[in-house]
Amino acid sequence: MLHSSPATAVAKTIPNIDDVRQLIQQESDFGSSQLNLLKQSINRQQVAQVRQEINALQTSIEGKAKVSDNTLAKIGVGLCLLGEHAEAVDFLKRAGKHPVATFYLGVVHLNANEPKEAEKFFADAGKLGFDEIGSELQRVGAVRVQGRVEDAEKALRAIAGKAVSRAEYSFQMGCILADRGDTMGAVEYFERAVDMDPYHNRALFWLANENARAGNDEEAIQLLERSLSKPPFLTPALLNLGLLYEDNGNMGAAAFCFRRVLEQEPNHERAKLYLKDIDASEGMFVDEDSMREESRLRQLLARNLADFELSVRSRNCLSRLNINTLGDLTRISEQELLASRNFGETSLKELRELMESQNMKIGQASESAKAEQVAVLPTDLTPEQRSAIEMSISDLALSVRARKCMSRLNITTVGELIQRTPDELLSTRNFGVTSLNEIRAKLQEAGLALRND
Repeated sequence: MLHSSPATAVAKTIPNIDDVRQLIQQESDFGSSQLNLLKQSINRQQVAQVRQEINALQTSIEGKAKVSDNTLAKIGVGLCLLGEHAEAVDFLKRAGKHPVATFYLGVVHLNANEPKEAEKFFADAGKLGFDEIGSELQRVGAVRVQGRVEDAEKALRAIAGKAVSRAEYSFQMGCILADRGDTMGAVEYFERAVDMDPYHNRALFWLANENARAGNDEEAIQLLERSLSKPPFLTPALLNLGLLYEDNGNMGAAAFCFRRVLEQEPNHERAKLYLKDIDASEGMFVDEDSMREESRLRQLLARNLADFELSVRSRNCLSRLNINTLGDLTRISEQELLASRNFGETSLKELRELMESQNMKIGQASESAKAEQVAVLPTDLTPEQRSAIEMSISDLALSVRARKCMSRLNITTVGELIQRTPDELLSTRNFGVTSLNEIRAKLQEAGLALRND
């Protein structure tokens, strides 16, 4: 017996556009089966056609005094599935107590970060007879977003027997574990959700974020691309994909993502600023002489001390201190060398002469770091500020772009961050005004600031 190829199997799930056109145009009930037909049609092949039919239906009811709840629900849900939530709201509200419209009002409010209102609509949808389990799963999500994690888990476990076979159940359980700090357990549930539904966009988005944090950019990009392969498009997924594209030098694709965000949300400030950063970076002048000098200095600092003629005593002392390169000598003081066993003034003079021949000196890197630290760490810090300085950079919850710039600069704590000037940060690849303002805002919350700010 021959098995269908994956392409054939997928094709069989795609409804005929004539069936979708008939569903949208004709006056008929709009329940779960009709919703599933509409959802199946919204894929890369039929998005344009569905949008055209929904727009035609909108036009057909203009000026009419009375429009059926089913028609209003079709338009509102169709727009919502296409990612046009703001435009969908009016039609969904006008549909009254239509079960499907009520459910999607919950979706719209959750998307707008209004979980309390979303919780009510999801509960009402279940009472009105729309997919009781599906409505309860979404209500659980709205409860969790409000910070009521224990209530969410209790409600989720109460429907486990009927809901465990759904991808959304695994997703919600993963979110609960993530909120409790169990990242490994959360990943397991998110992967289970994607196994059940390969295009579960929120599970894909979460997995992409975990890969991005681990530095697996290629995997993160693939997951985000899959999450955005069909509407509705999650705004955070578009933003993060754009930032990852930009980090990989694909400016055209990054700009496309940010413009797509603005198509959905014309007043989205971060998307506007990210686009502005791209435009600014394209016009930046690259000082090739400075780049060559920086490369030469890196190579010089990496030179092994075995390349130079040193006395046996000096070599043995340096070996005990695990000092192997010229760069290592810039990070240790003369006092620390003299404190080492069998290391005397003769050996110190020998190393001084070596470093001077390379236009460097012993301890210059550590001296520079200490000077910066004195400049930015005042003695009158409050206990709260001192606590903030010891925080890890990861605790600031920075955007993908800002986190990657911190990684490139090897900045791991807030204390190390505030030793940098705005100009130093802006000189880092892909670090623009948007990221600078983000970091300034985070530091301001802790009563801190960048050096010279």
